[in-house]
Amino acid sequence: MVWMVNDVLFNGAGRLIPHRMAEELPMPGSPPRSARFDGRVVVVSGAGSRDERIGNGRAAAILLASAGARVALLDRDRDRAQSTARMVAGGGGTSIVLEADVSEPDCCEAAVKEVVAQFGSVYGLVNNVGISSPPGTAVDVDPDEWDLGMRVNVKSMMLLSKYCLPHMIAAGGGSIVNVSSGAGPPGGPPSLLHPTAKAAVIGLTQAMARQHGRSGVRVNCVAPAGERGGWDTGHAVRFLLSDEARWITGVVFPVGAGGLSPPPGAPQDGPVQPDGA
Repeated sequence: MVWMVNDVLFNGAGRLIPHRMAEELPMPGSPPRSARFDGRVVVVSGAGSRDERIGNGRAAAILLASAGARVALLDRDRDRAQSTARMVAGGGGTSIVLEADVSEPDCCEAAVKEVVAQFGSVYGLVNNVGISSPPGTAVDVDPDEWDLGMRVNVKSMMLLSKYCLPHMIAAGGGSIVNVSSGAGPPGGPPSLLHPTAKAAVIGLTQAMARQHGRSGVRVNCVAPAGERGGWDTGHAVRFLLSDEARWITGVVFPVGAGGLSPPPGAPQDGPVQPDGA
């Protein structure tokens, strides 16, 4: 059953269904929507990975491009993003590389302007950049390093969303996926910054889902855990961005084998940065 409250739809589980999206949703029993992107433009931050490893951002970019998306690869390290671009091209996909420090407002604004100048629009955003430093508890963490960590992990997601959302809304809708983390026991590792920032990403996701749902923009979060989940995280990101997930917004999507080791036969492509940085 679905209810309308203040022009916003809610299902029986209390999940928000963006009104504009609900009008376009298929009736029960109709075929599932396509996972293809057919030229839609998706911005991926932290799209590079160290050497040739497959981190979360790189995996998401490659899989999105393979599904027909035109992908804007943002990274502070241009060479890392260029490596991802070569992998995208090797699979027949389309991408552009933009060097950007996404913790800085001017860099985010300029990057999105360039994406629109080259591709004409923005449909999707993958907020993937993240760092686990600085170490330390509340007693001994460096306050300045703490501020840097929060800027990179949380403020960057707000900033890119700030500049992408107007284009999504003008086009009638879009999709954002933020990368959090499901690693570690409750309370997280000895670093106070990492679990705090990743919890903030979840709050950011759920607030944005409610604030922008009526404009047709879905906002979800993936929570990867472990060191071998780049491709698995990438598949989750691609699904949440696709039309197959048109009923899904405001959720935290865990990707971590239930906290267990990878299943037998799972790809073993070496250490992956959990946050795709």
